[in-house]
Amino acid sequence: MLSILAVIAPIFALIALGYGAVRFRLYPAEGVKALIAFVNNFATPCLLFYSIGTSDFRSAFNIGIIGPFYIGAIICFALGIVVARQAFRNRPGESVSVGFSGTFSNTVLVGLPLMSRAYGEGALPVTLSIIGLHGAILLTLGMVTMELTKRGGQPLGPTLVLAVRRVGSNPLIWGILGGIAASLMGLELIEPVAAFFRMIGQAVVPAALFGIGGALNEFKLSENWKQALVASLIKLIVHPALAYALMIWVFHVPMEIARYGILLSAMPAGINIYVFATFYDRGVSVAANTILIATVLSAVTITGWLYVLSL
Repeated sequence: MLSILAVIAPIFALIALGYGAVRFRLYPAEGVKALIAFVNNFATPCLLFYSIGTSDFRSAFNIGIIGPFYIGAIICFALGIVVARQAFRNRPGESVSVGFSGTFSNTVLVGLPLMSRAYGEGALPVTLSIIGLHGAILLTLGMVTMELTKRGGQPLGPTLVLAVRRVGSNPLIWGILGGIAASLMGLELIEPVAAFFRMIGQAVVPAALFGIGGALNEFKLSENWKQALVASLIKLIVHPALAYALMIWVFHVPMEIARYGILLSAMPAGINIYVFATFYDRGVSVAANTILIATVLSAVTITGWLYVLSL
């Protein structure tokens, strides 16, 4: 247990540092968005490109891990919608937003640092193969479902075009696709170029964790905290439990590899759930509360999953 605490303590200490720095005005609140933009638009794409480009991406693309991760995510999406509709009597649009809040993982700002800390560089190829599909699959699923509830089954062509544009304009996708191309072509970077990518990639962990901690100051508990708590529990417990059952009991993936996908599915909700909710103006307060609650609770749940995966 002490070894597990040693893994997660620095991660959440950096998040707490970011929160405290902004809370006590030691770091400007307006600088948080710029810091996260740097991580998402520059540092992480470079890390993705270099990590994928220097690994055997084809061997890392394991359907026994990727399949259960996304099957579990889709089940959680449907579960969240049903709970929001039946238990909380939400309208269809709000229910979709709640379902999305219990589905979309913070794979980059929290997931990448924690996976590296817990399992080292060996976890990155499998982790990145999941991240490479994350936005494309789940964002498209959420947008199409939301449009169906809003349009009563009208043609989805414009919605699909919008989803493709939003996914395609994401710098993370550029880094992933560039890395895959480099891996398949066997491209070798000369040392000054490789050093550049290594140096900027090293900025991801501290900047991402400090940034997500600072961003938590924006989110306050509101009257919808009960729905947010349910969405958080779906994300932190149900999703990894489904991933565990499918990977270990159905696909029989060895634990030393399956643990990468299971732990990544246990990450808290990502900031994109708030972007999604505000884009459609549906369930905004639930999304904001879910980010806050899930991130705080994840300190406990991730510790628990690390213990389970170490047995």
